[in-house]
Amino acid sequence: MKIIILGAGRVGSTVAESLVGEANDITMVDLSASRLSLLQDRMDLRTVAGNASHPSVMEQAGADDADMILAVTGSDETNMVACKLAASLFNTPTKIARIRATNYLDHPEIFSRENFCVDFAICPEQILTGYIEKLIEFPEALQVLDFASGKVSLVAVKAFYGGPLVGQQLQELRQHVPNVETRVAAIFRRDRPIIPEGSTVVEAGDEVFFIASSRDIRIVMSELRSMDKPARRVMIAGGGKVGRRLAEALQHSYQVRIIEYNGKTCESLAQDLHNVLILHGDVTDEELLESENISEMDVFCALTNDDENNIMAALMAKRMGARKVIALINRGIYVDLMQSSGIDIAISPAQVTIGSLLAYVRQGDVVVVHSLRRGAAEALELVAHGDASSSNVVGKKIEDIKLPKGATIGAIVRGLPPGDVYRQDLPEDEKKHISERWNQAQVIVAHHDTVIEQDDHVIMFVVNKKMIRQVEKLFQVNVAFL
Repeated sequence: MKIIILGAGRVGSTVAESLVGEANDITMVDLSASRLSLLQDRMDLRTVAGNASHPSVMEQAGADDADMILAVTGSDETNMVACKLAASLFNTPTKIARIRATNYLDHPEIFSRENFCVDFAICPEQILTGYIEKLIEFPEALQVLDFASGKVSLVAVKAFYGGPLVGQQLQELRQHVPNVETRVAAIFRRDRPIIPEGSTVVEAGDEVFFIASSRDIRIVMSELRSMDKPARRVMIAGGGKVGRRLAEALQHSYQVRIIEYNGKTCESLAQDLHNVLILHGDVTDEELLESENISEMDVFCALTNDDENNIMAALMAKRMGARKVIALINRGIYVDLMQSSGIDIAISPAQVTIGSLLAYVRQGDVVVVHSLRRGAAEALELVAHGDASSSNVVGKKIEDIKLPKGATIGAIVRGLPPGDVYRQDLPEDEKKHISERWNQAQVIVAHHDTVIEQDDHVIMFVVNKKMIRQVEKLFQVNVAFL
């Protein structure tokens, strides 16, 4: 695909790095020539220095024959104007904009064809907030990812000594949880992927990815490790966009405190968040943390805009007794280093966000993409189209499908309604109809003799991203069917 990425910040550069490796024709546009020069030294892409929303700059970038515009600059307004110009002047087929302001997101009609022509609006802060919420809801998990509008979950846990399944073969999992359907999609042992088979033995320290119906994930997790008590007390370091959103989402279910250094931000937080304790101070102040009983906190989230502050605050909180610490870290090299430190979970915002963009870039009907293992692996939800004569997967047993090496089918969801069950701009009767069909949809954990049917949502785990193109081709129907 020919893709123009507007904005060479962290999100833009991370997306470019992922897409360049998949043989796409990428052009980056940014105001900073020096930033573009650094990217061009590292990647095989074109660069254009200039204002992303100027028609002449877009024309120079090749908007005339681009397949897609990804407008991910730091300005919502620039991103929306760029999408409007791409539609009006260049007839670009797909236009995606990064939108951060809730004022815009609360009015989806702004993005319609009659207005700014944004086909898909993504909000990194919103995606990140949902991601962290899941980690707080399931304190034992390293990752919790949703598919099929929340019907199915993929969960990563670290297997510990004393877990019922540690030292036993995977085929014994069914004996431990006979009434729950689940499948281990992948195991990472000392950072190396292991394709799970029935005879695979789980070792302490393994990172185990399993897939199951969302309502059953706690039961399966308890078989892999001892369960922690549910989190009740949450401390958030940093009251910026992510910290504020997270506190707003948690305030009615948890006891939440925010530490924020900026006095005016504290006042704004106090006005908007009535069930949250706002503390004015430095997140790395040991005395402040101790006076606020950090040792009693179930989860400590370091979410400031400063990587070093987040790392130091999280390490201090862990040393002082916080049960689980999460740190937001933008620099990729820091994320890798912190995985083996005292920080329980180091989150790269760009890696969490990138999946939402990749779903629109992937070939075939790809509904959801989650980037895993810091971009090395992916989990995808694809819709199977066609029939037995036109499709490589429909009407076939899983054991008869020629999957690329390193790709596994974890689950199938049958009977899902088309569209997004969570869309707020739909009429009430249509939302009710979609919700009813979602409730009736069937979750089928994949076995060797499971047959894939037309319109099934197939959830796949790919341990090697180089195999993605083969997976996409597998799910494409032939021209005769179309």
